Amino acid sequence: MFVAVAVAALFARSTSLLSGSIDNLGDAMTYALSLWAISRGARAKAKVSLFKGLLILFAALAVSAHLVYKLTHPAVPVFELMGLMTLASLAGNVACLLILRRHRGEDINMDSVWECARNDVLENITVLFAAAGVWLTASQWPDTLLALALVVLLYRSAFRIIRRSARELRGAA
Repeated sequence: MFVAVAVAALFARSTSLLSGSIDNLGDAMTYALSLWAISRGARAKAKVSLFKGLLILFAALAVSAHLVYKLTHPAVPVFELMGLMTLASLAGNVACLLILRRHRGEDINMDSVWECARNDVLENITVLFAAAGVWLTASQWPDTLLALALVVLLYRSAFRIIRRSARELRGAA
């Protein structure tokens, strides 16, 4: 999904859609690590969770950089492509969230996986609003402003996961 959404984001000139694609790449990596960590101890789970937090932070920094680029190189995104790719992502992300819902709270690893899945659904809904805003206004501003909101969500999530992981690692040491 990362490759498809990343290509669509570049063609659509959409920062909010690019945010989703970068997040998809991080999710694929973290889901694989989370599956590995399920049967491991608390320290391994905390390390995987810390890695997830760092990936989310990297995504936030990348989208922040793209926001700066968009402000200096304005272009109206292609709302049709934004909407179509986001609907495809939303279907997959809602399915993941429903599967993970019953595992929320099991441990730090599953909490961070669930938070990533929840962020994905929120991100998809936000990008749909951005696409509708671009359609209504014929400007880049709905995409840019909602991408900024997504960046705030990513930073908040990254710092929460990093703090909790660091606490768990200190406690497991």
